[in-house]
Amino acid sequence: LPPVKSLLLGGSQVILGAQSYFGGLDAGNAPSCSNPQLSCHNTSVVEDLCCFNYPGGQMLQTQFWDTNPPTGPDDAWTIHGLWPDRCDGSYEANCDDSRAYHNIREILESFGATDLLSNMTMYWKDYKGNDESLWMHEWSKHGTCVSTLDPDCYSSYRSKEEVVDYFAAAVSLYTQRPTYQWLLDAGIEPSTSKSYTRDQIQTALSSRHGRPVTLGCKGGKLDEVWYHFEVRGSVQTGVFEAADPDGGKSTCPYSGIRYPPKAAKGGRPSPTATRTRTHVPEPTGPAFSGRGNLVAKTGGRSKGCIISGGSWYDTRSCARFHATQEGDGFSLESSKGKCAVVDGMFSCSSAVDKATVFTSKDESL
Repeated sequence: LPPVKSLLLGGSQVILGAQSYFGGLDAGNAPSCSNPQLSCHNTSVVEDLCCFNYPGGQMLQTQFWDTNPPTGPDDAWTIHGLWPDRCDGSYEANCDDSRAYHNIREILESFGATDLLSNMTMYWKDYKGNDESLWMHEWSKHGTCVSTLDPDCYSSYRSKEEVVDYFAAAVSLYTQRPTYQWLLDAGIEPSTSKSYTRDQIQTALSSRHGRPVTLGCKGGKLDEVWYHFEVRGSVQTGVFEAADPDGGKSTCPYSGIRYPPKAAKGGRPSPTATRTRTHVPEPTGPAFSGRGNLVAKTGGRSKGCIISGGSWYDTRSCARFHATQEGDGFSLESSKGKCAVVDGMFSCSSAVDKATVFTSKDESL
């Protein structure tokens, strides 16, 4: 591989910066709901279905952990969808064929939702490699069944704007439910040798979510998590409240659950050492804080990214780094440990005692 010219803080506007786009488009264009009721808790018929989600009153934010083939960043779960279940656990599907759009990317771009699209490209992944096919499926099957996203609910409706609001809501919920990190905080990490009990996994996630979650396993391997919500108001502007699952749907055994790493499949590519510039330009960018990815750039184009140990791969899933502001700069840490420049090489490991303080210039490290 050619030498690395710079490291970009990939997704900095999405993960490390403001997330205002997650609220969708112009909130004033969405339904105006005074004293909205919590879905699935009404005691009488609610006529205004622009402010009350019905019949799909329980919203499920669903996430994947795909290892065969490895899909998405190796230290993040990926988005499956946002599903409106009935309160009894059943659900409608494909509710409006006239709005079964096939050009999701084009729709998002037409509304200027480029940050949202970048986030989806990173985290809303199809294991077959056709992300937009998955987006189209989720919107057509589930998004068209959300009553508060009906075009008639908008005061000055712009064609297809409900599509943006659906994906914005799904991504916003996903970012607030970092499954990988929550499991890691509880000592549950991907492993080729360890196994876990269902209670261990359930406790790690439900203690953070606020209610039990649904766990999905195939062949004894953990591969899906569903977070259940009820909504006070519309999907666009309402409040999502954690809820108990609408029925027993977990498919994991009581014990012996495996949680394999994504890197276990497809072999391990040969790493290329990531070297920093010997001359550091004056910083002109922000001192980042929060979580994001490091994308390698060479020849003016992005090519691969940095994995958790600090090496550059052009075929491997991106790792997630945590940036902490340090004066005018910031330090970085991955799941492997603190990051530093050691003997001219960028490295992250538990052996690093003191992290290097980095600065940014034009979004480059």
